Amino acid sequence: MELKNNTILITGGTSGFGLEFAKRLLELGNTVIVTGRDPVKLASAKKALAGLHTLQSDVSSPKEIADLYEQVTAQFPKLNILINNAGQMRRMSLHDTSIGLRDITREVEINLMGPIRMVQAFLPHLKRMQSAAILNVTSGLALVPFPIAPIYGATKSGLRSYTKSLRVQLKNTKIKVFELIAPASNTPLNDQFLGMDGFDAKRMIAPEKIIDAAIKGLENDKYEIYPGVARVLLIMSRVAPGFMLKQLSKAGAKEMAG
Repeated sequence: MELKNNTILITGGTSGFGLEFAKRLLELGNTVIVTGRDPVKLASAKKALAGLHTLQSDVSSPKEIADLYEQVTAQFPKLNILINNAGQMRRMSLHDTSIGLRDITREVEINLMGPIRMVQAFLPHLKRMQSAAILNVTSGLALVPFPIAPIYGATKSGLRSYTKSLRVQLKNTKIKVFELIAPASNTPLNDQFLGMDGFDAKRMIAPEKIIDAAIKGLENDKYEIYPGVARVLLIMSRVAPGFMLKQLSKAGAKEMAG
C-alpha cells in the first residue's frame, strides 16, 4: 500500500504507538488526525508534531464516535485510512471485590467495542475511496493469556477474531484490512507492570521498532504484522500453549493468589 498523500485517522494518538504512528506518517507526507480524551495531551501532541490535527473524542462513547464521523468527514473528506489504536490495559486481581460490575468491562468498551463501532461508523465513507485501509492494533496477548491483565487479553483476542472476519467481508471492496500484533513495548500502557514480581522489563521492545515494522508491513500489504517476539508468541501459542500460559502466569502471581 502506498503510504504517501493519504488522510489518516488514528485513535488514541497522544502517546505510545499512536503518537509514533502519527510522527512517521507525517514524515511520509500524509495528512494525519489523532484523537484522544485528554485535551492537555492533545495540545502537547500537536505542539510536538508540526502539521498534526487533533480532535477530542472518546472511543468508548457511541455518541462521540458518531460526532467524530460527522466532523472528520466534513473537514477531511479524503480520509482513507483508519487506525484503531486507542486502548486501555489494567493490572487486575479478580479477587478484588471493589471492582464494580460496570467498571470490570471498561476495557471491553474501549479496546473491543470502540474499534467495532469506529469501523461501522466510517465504513460507508471508506468504501467510497479509491484506495482505503483499516489497521486494528491488537497484541501478542491476543495469542497467549496474560492472567494479571485478564480483561485486556480477552478484548485483544476478540478484536483479532473480528479483524479476521472483517477482512473476509471486505474482500470484494477496495479496503485493505491489517492487524498489528504488538509485543510488549516501552509505552505508558506497560508502566504499571514495572517492578512487579515475575515481569521482565528487559523483554520490552522500543515502540519505534514496532511502528517501523508496522509501516513496512503496510507498504508491503502484509495483512498480519508480527514485530519482534510476536512471531515467536504465535508459534509457541500453537506448539506449547500450556508452557506459555505457565510462563506468563508468573507475573503478578502473588497478587493473583487472593
